[in-house]
Amino acid sequence: MKKLTKKINKDDAFFQREDHHKNLLRIIKSKEEKIKLGGGKSALESHLKKGKLFVRDRIKKLIDPDSKFFELGIFTGQEMYDEYIPAAGTVIGIGRVSGKLCVIVANDATVKAGAWFPITCKKNLRAQEISIENRLPIIYLVDSAGVFLPMQEEIFPDKEHFGRIFRNNAVMSAMGIPQISAIMGPCVAGGAYLPIMSDEALIVEGTGSVFLAGSHLVKAAIGEEIDNEQLGGADVQCSISGVTDYKVKNDDECIQQIRSLVDKISGLHLEGFNRIEPRLPINKPSDILGILPTDTISPYDMYDVLSCIVDDGDIDEYKENFGKTVITCYARIDGWAVGIVVNQRLPVKSKSGEIQIGGVIYSDSADKATRFIMNCNQKKVPLIFLQDVTGFMVGSRAEHGGIIKDGAKMVNAVANSVVPKFTFIVGNSYGAGNYAMCGKAYDPRLIFSFPNSRIAVMGGSQASNTLLNIRVNQLAKEGKIISEHEKQNLLSEIQSQYDEHSQPTYAASRLWVDGIVNPVEIREIISLGIEMANHNPITRPFITGVIQT
Repeated sequence: MKKLTKKINKDDAFFQREDHHKNLLRIIKSKEEKIKLGGGKSALESHLKKGKLFVRDRIKKLIDPDSKFFELGIFTGQEMYDEYIPAAGTVIGIGRVSGKLCVIVANDATVKAGAWFPITCKKNLRAQEISIENRLPIIYLVDSAGVFLPMQEEIFPDKEHFGRIFRNNAVMSAMGIPQISAIMGPCVAGGAYLPIMSDEALIVEGTGSVFLAGSHLVKAAIGEEIDNEQLGGADVQCSISGVTDYKVKNDDECIQQIRSLVDKISGLHLEGFNRIEPRLPINKPSDILGILPTDTISPYDMYDVLSCIVDDGDIDEYKENFGKTVITCYARIDGWAVGIVVNQRLPVKSKSGEIQIGGVIYSDSADKATRFIMNCNQKKVPLIFLQDVTGFMVGSRAEHGGIIKDGAKMVNAVANSVVPKFTFIVGNSYGAGNYAMCGKAYDPRLIFSFPNSRIAVMGGSQASNTLLNIRVNQLAKEGKIISEHEKQNLLSEIQSQYDEHSQPTYAASRLWVDGIVNPVEIREIISLGIEMANHNPITRPFITGVIQT
């Protein structure tokens, strides 16, 4: 066992870095608080006049007293469309209901009447994915006018579109994952299938309604004149059609009925991931803010970051003196046994005496990480990835040494892992390094960014110059020769756009990550994540297929 005993040097530079990152967090927090207001004052007032609770108040009453709702995807849809759709009009997250961890999905009817945009669909699918991966009960609080019709072609027919949600309803039911839906407002057209394909459905008198076609469409289609309440209100669906299972008087009674139903769920099977009594790290998680540089280039020691995360600073480092640009170790986080794969950002000396660049994956470090990931799967130890990676090493020496083959081995091991994986983008996440370090495409159970992180196919400087050369060559083919001054203006424009598109908020709005987090929360998130994953026992063997040696 290795002890990370180093105390962080809190000099002036430390506090300058800390202030920089605290300011980033303040900006993120300010944006989140605005999003949490939903569709605005007038929309909220109209919503409350109908006797409804605001979506976040519904969730607060649903989860256990003094427990925390862990929200995911709060930045979803941010600045993606001409329309303002805070949180994509849907709140999702993990909450404890009657003592059980549940996935909660709740429409925000103050945002475009809860209409579904393309990214709203993606967010709902992400919630179902988390429920499926961890076999957690899922609760839907339905209050939506249905698909946002001007964008229907981007949400209706494809595999990852609206219909996939109902397909998931059916698959989840077959898997034995409890699904409870509460119709607390309109539930229209195709959206009507979601609550009715759930195991049990509740409907609120006076405000809840469910039908395939509303009164206006019914009149247009068949000439029948009827109002929505008579067509598909609570009395109709509970007493005449039998479509819904429980009629409740208001939102409060509805929430209490849901809690009572969840209370009676049984049959949970646990994997039994290893956990002992938690111990605090030797340095505070908040110290990470003073360790990380204010840019994405400057080196820093990832062992310092680990000392702020792992219990009591204890790690069992795997191949400590080999492949040093990636650190691999066993440790405990909040008592849970974990395997950790981290990019080292300091320059290191290889076995041949070569100085290797920090944050770059070399052949030896890829080989080491592959073997470690395989070991964690053999022992059923959850994996934690801390990304600050600029990619794999390039150049003739790396190519002749088989960097593509060694990188492919690492990607193969990550892709085929059967243990739960959790990813945090601490700094850079560029190119194939994103893949090898378990980016979104490799099914981490949860993935988060720090406020200073960047996600892109390559670093900003390299990408901007490459894009500039392409543009200049295009103009030359058109017979247009631009001056050096014009080149610099074009380069500045390209750099500005590239920097904007690599920001964590840009990634979070598109659900490339589940959110942007304060490093203080990292231990809590990992602990919650493993507790979630513990509900789904591992039954599939770890098989990598063909790995070239």
